[in-house]
Amino acid sequence: MIVQKFGGVAMRDKQSRKICIRHIKSGLENHQNVVVVVSAIGRGEDPYSTDRLLKLTDAFIHAKAASDLAASCGELIASAILSAELIEAGVPNRILHGIQAGIWTSGDFGDGTISDIDPTMIIDSLRESGCVIVPGFQGINEFGQVMTIGRGGSDLTAVALGGALRASHVEFFKDVPGVMTCDPRIGENAKKLENMNILQLLPLLDTDRPVIQKRAALYAMKKAIPLYVRGITSDEKGTWILP
Repeated sequence: MIVQKFGGVAMRDKQSRKICIRHIKSGLENHQNVVVVVSAIGRGEDPYSTDRLLKLTDAFIHAKAASDLAASCGELIASAILSAELIEAGVPNRILHGIQAGIWTSGDFGDGTISDIDPTMIIDSLRESGCVIVPGFQGINEFGQVMTIGRGGSDLTAVALGGALRASHVEFFKDVPGVMTCDPRIGENAKKLENMNILQLLPLLDTDRPVIQKRAALYAMKKAIPLYVRGITSDEKGTWILP
């Protein structure tokens, strides 16, 4: 089985989500079982983005637990929409969130860490449908409260689930065709790298918009999980990042 992660840009509208569904169908054909991790829809000032949800009231500054609960709703909405559209496309699936997903967290609200993963319910659900959707960016602390795991945390969710489920690899779908030698927005000579190891990737993640979250890459290095970064809009080969 594999884990596929779709970011906010990929989830932005129904047309882009049709492309996500095509990749999910391909994953099911090739690997039989797919766990899909999604980010909130859109970015910045988009209506259901995390940033927009956190601006609903300035009182969230004083209530971190409430702030995390609100922030987690973006991924829940994205999961519900994708699940419905997958069913519309003939792909049975199940959403697992909160304690169902088995992701336990500790630390501070807004910047929690994953302390443990119990994949039992995910494995049971895969036996039923082959496709499970998990909202990224969040887990449950020891008191049963929703806790988010930092900006870009959906990447960490995907990698952590990949490790717990012993997935063959974790796929990240991006608006670039793979890992580039430099940021293509500012470098005219940016080239895609076809293969690299995780140590070669880490220095490329020290930017404002890394291709994947650095915490996720460090987790992948620790657990020896292969990663595959590829473009969302085509079937062009992406970049393999090996332990």
